[in-house]
Amino acid sequence: MEIHQLEILRELGALGSVKAVADTLMVTPSAVSQQLALLQRKVEVPLTRKEGRNLVLTEAGQVLADAGAAVVSAMADARDAIGNYHGSAAGSVSLCGFHSAGQAVFAPLARILDAPGQPRIGLSDEDVAQQDFPALTARYDLVLAHRMDHSPRWPAERVTVIPLAHEPLDVALPAGHPLAGKAAVTADDVGGEAWVTSHTGYSPSDVLSAVAAVSSREPNIVHRINDYSTVAALVATGGVVGLLPRYTAGPVLNPGIVLRPLEGINTRRRIDLLARPENLKRRSVTVVAEALQGIMAGLVDQG
Repeated sequence: MEIHQLEILRELGALGSVKAVADTLMVTPSAVSQQLALLQRKVEVPLTRKEGRNLVLTEAGQVLADAGAAVVSAMADARDAIGNYHGSAAGSVSLCGFHSAGQAVFAPLARILDAPGQPRIGLSDEDVAQQDFPALTARYDLVLAHRMDHSPRWPAERVTVIPLAHEPLDVALPAGHPLAGKAAVTADDVGGEAWVTSHTGYSPSDVLSAVAAVSSREPNIVHRINDYSTVAALVATGGVVGLLPRYTAGPVLNPGIVLRPLEGINTRRRIDLLARPENLKRRSVTVVAEALQGIMAGLVDQG
């Protein structure tokens, strides 16, 4: 088996299509298919199967892909022994993050790293559902991800997880709302309100479903908006209430809204850094990860 064939199999498992693998590796789809066919000839059990128009891994294929990840990581260890690549803090590092985290940490991170000898950082925002964050590690060195406490854990056999924060989502109320004078609110307090919330599959929508279950009221969802700055602006108009993160919402808050804890429901989300294990063997990547840990710790202290 060739290492690059195992890498292709691994990327197919993460990205879900031959075209996505080709785009990520900057090769043609036919080249990807050819390497997968060569790998299949060396294995007695099917490694892939058709699912609609996509080619996906079988259970045996996933086992081999996971084993291949260990091989790739071992090769990274070998490169580390040379030292030239992994030992430099000034290398390029790609980082993506979901919108609210990006608003809170990207600018401070860029300021910290704006000095000689620091990593050259490339930033991107990615607005994806929770289950899609791990696959982004195929394209980025570091991925800022979030998931609710009750959601499935990240696949630790495929990605390394660095915890950054355990952040509550608070109820955002217009400053003149009758509930704004309370120290905290309950599901019964807000169950009958008009809401702005996220699209299904994103964390605020999950919390609102819990509010509906506890209050026994069908939620009155007026707007579905994923961008927290837009949510904050709509709440400030006085027509709706919403949910905003306690630590990372600072850049979008304004005097027209107040945040109040929601009692009786777990609203916490985990903000984590996800990375391929071999990427964390590079000093430039660990420098960025350590900087993000410091920035997030400061936001938690302020909150």
